[in-house]
Amino acid sequence: MARIAGVDIPKNKRGVIALTYIFGIGRSRAKEILEKAQVSEDKKVQDWNDDEIGSIREAVSYFKIEGELRSEIQLNIKRLMDIGCYRGIRHRVGLPLRGQRTKNNSRTRKGKRKTVANKKKATK
Repeated sequence: MARIAGVDIPKNKRGVIALTYIFGIGRSRAKEILEKAQVSEDKKVQDWNDDEIGSIREAVSYFKIEGELRSEIQLNIKRLMDIGCYRGIRHRVGLPLRGQRTKNNSRTRKGKRKTVANKKKATK
């Protein structure tokens, strides 16, 4: 099992797919990395030799990935909350921030339903 950027890469998958297990690397960036390292996209990880793994590690090191990327994202969110902009307030309250409706959907963001009791009608 190859270890790149502190992540164990599955050995039975193609190189392009296996590199996407690293946070911050998608399909297009994985293709770019393999092209720069001069490794075939269709070659499985178990078929990589030590030289290829080394060149892939070197190609990956140019990108901001894993812990560094996560901390940058968190700092960006914290900055939005500190300046009190619309997106920051939505982050703070835990609501969706890209214009989605919240009357019916957005359960992922809002969490489990909190039932509110109805007001009882006044008797005459």
